[in-house]
Amino acid sequence: MKRNLIIAGVACVAALALAGGGAYVYFFSGLRTSPSALGLSATPSPAASSSPSDVAGKWTVTTGSQAEYRVQEQFVGETSKHLAVARTSTISGNLTVSGDSSGYQVSAITFTAVLSDLHSVDSVVGHSVTQRDSFVARQMNLQQFPNATFTATSASVVAADTSQQVSTTVPGKLTIHGVTKDVTATAKAQMTGGKIEIAGSASINMTDYGISPPSVGFTTSDSQVTIGFDIFLTKSA
Repeated sequence: MKRNLIIAGVACVAALALAGGGAYVYFFSGLRTSPSALGLSATPSPAASSSPSDVAGKWTVTTGSQAEYRVQEQFVGETSKHLAVARTSTISGNLTVSGDSSGYQVSAITFTAVLSDLHSVDSVVGHSVTQRDSFVARQMNLQQFPNATFTATSASVVAADTSQQVSTTVPGKLTIHGVTKDVTATAKAQMTGGKIEIAGSASINMTDYGISPPSVGFTTSDSQVTIGFDIFLTKSA
């Protein structure tokens, strides 16, 4: 009888070990992927040549626009970090362009992204990254603060043909979680299919906005976050 109990105990321990090992492989296999950062369209859609008067005016965000966050997270048992990425396509806003071919001035810049529509687009084999979305929503209190808003008074763009990409830096203010901080975004812009496309990023520390880095039983996030965007605008006035 005692011998049978010992055998049963050994079998039970072995089963638990196998189950634990299986779960470990299932959740932390190392098969992880993250999409490239948002950027300008590789091949802009053709459109008739734009004159300075075509560019000057008010432009409004349209379909195809996206914003994202990118943050490193550390899984238990993994030696390398994983890049978590979530995106939203619910974006609104506008800007005004003035000037001519000698140089353009962009003013009255306002973009708002609905963070409560963020959804993870990376993958970890054996793990549902969508679980992260609900945890992030709670951590950021998105029921009370569903949006992120970037505003800037102005930005200058060096003289360039409207068929070329241009680069600029845009100092402004970013409001997240009810907290507003100064940030500087780096961006590139181009005309594509009669639209202005602007893509770029800004780096923030989530603790500056009163947000603690998310941490659950098997993963912990860094506090440093890259906010990325790829925004399309159509002329409205």
